[in-house]
Amino acid sequence: MEISRSKRNYRDIIKVSGVFGGVQVFNIIVNIIKSKFVAILLGPAGMGILGLYSSAITFIGYLSNFGLGSSTIKNIAEANSSGDLNRISKTIIILRRLVWITGILGSIIFFAGAAWLSQISFNNSDYTNAFRVLSIVMLVNQLSSGNMALLQGLRKLKHLANASMTGSLLGLLISVPIYYIWGINGIVPTIVVSSLVSFFRTWYFAKKIELQDVVVDLEQTISEGKKMLSMGVMISFSGAISLGVAYALRIFISKFGSLDHVGLYSAGFVILNTYVGIVFNAMGTDYYPKLSSISSSNLKCSEAMNQQAEISVLILAPILILFIVYIDWIIIILYSSKFLLINEMLHWAVLGVLFKAISWSVSYVFLAKSESFLFFWNELVANIYLIALNFLGYFYFGLRGLGVSFLISNILYMFQVYFISQNRYQFSLKMELIIIFIIQIILSSISLLVIIFFGSPYKYIIGTFIVFIAFYYSFYELDRRLGIKELINKFIKK
Repeated sequence: MEISRSKRNYRDIIKVSGVFGGVQVFNIIVNIIKSKFVAILLGPAGMGILGLYSSAITFIGYLSNFGLGSSTIKNIAEANSSGDLNRISKTIIILRRLVWITGILGSIIFFAGAAWLSQISFNNSDYTNAFRVLSIVMLVNQLSSGNMALLQGLRKLKHLANASMTGSLLGLLISVPIYYIWGINGIVPTIVVSSLVSFFRTWYFAKKIELQDVVVDLEQTISEGKKMLSMGVMISFSGAISLGVAYALRIFISKFGSLDHVGLYSAGFVILNTYVGIVFNAMGTDYYPKLSSISSSNLKCSEAMNQQAEISVLILAPILILFIVYIDWIIIILYSSKFLLINEMLHWAVLGVLFKAISWSVSYVFLAKSESFLFFWNELVANIYLIALNFLGYFYFGLRGLGVSFLISNILYMFQVYFISQNRYQFSLKMELIIIFIIQIILSSISLLVIIFFGSPYKYIIGTFIVFIAFYYSFYELDRRLGIKELINKFIKK
């Protein structure tokens, strides 16, 4: 029975990951086309400007939205698990009121600080009016975030998938024509229009949720809103610190390097976050709400964390090795040969993502257990050594140094969150997970050494062989947990 239950848990993870993995694949195809056009139409400098705008929007957003997009997922998931439609309806009504208030606050802050944002981002005031126009995006993005939190908390996976896919497609159809006509001057209009489209698509799916006609007075809104904000504030502060670090790094690169390097750095981490991070995006959709429902039991949380980490490593590792071996080709396909300068940065950074697979699974527990202060201090410490390593890495080694600093910081962070969870919740990593992780780290490291020290065509021949081994090993281990061959045979017989 225990084996059956464990297999069922693994299959549930894969099922959700498969649905959203498919969504992510669709999004990736769309984003590949979009990134290719944007890279050609804007160039590295244009992507640098786009990166600075995006960093400012995200940074101020985190300062003003009080983490509602993340914290309320837990509140909605808990209300949904109770089965009480009245409670669910009240929670959603309060959420919607809060996102309006925080969204308007964000727009005011962004508009008022436009001159400062222009000065700190571009070292002049020429972009002040552009930042003022972008202030509307703060409200629109917060409303969209509230709608997505609603869908995720209720585990409306089909609506989430549809919202994500239509958003990617519309983003492509909107951005490319504008960039083609106006070039760099089209960056601000594209950001505004894309955010509006994002809001309307999330609103369309969110309004499908049936609610009771309940009255929530001001006193209830304040009382329940405080509970929602208690965790959200810490998430907001930690998120703002993380984004502030990213923003500061882009500014540091622009001052000690160039806008081209800002664009190259941004392009490189788009690959990491969008393409390599497909597993995290797919799995995180259901992992957090699921973990919140069992947060009272350390034993169940530890089991879920280990299972999630195993699946993450097994799926990610072969993909990461594939990226290490073929990164030059991937860069050219996604962007152009002008962006090949980021290949060394990505070699090291991609390796760091494998360590993130462990820490990502563990760190979600802090949120699920509403350990707001612990979560905040954990992220603060991590960002301190991250920014220090990034500054040192870029100053002495340029773009390659940023990749190495990403790897080192992820190693440190993995040990940090594991130490905390072990001492606070008595979590431990299963020996099976440790063995899997070590084997995949060895294969990834060998592939990196091959790419560094061997020339063409030998690096690709040997690298392809390592990729094959990694995929075979992952399939073998996944089959042990999921019974993949059994499922295939059943499908064939049908």
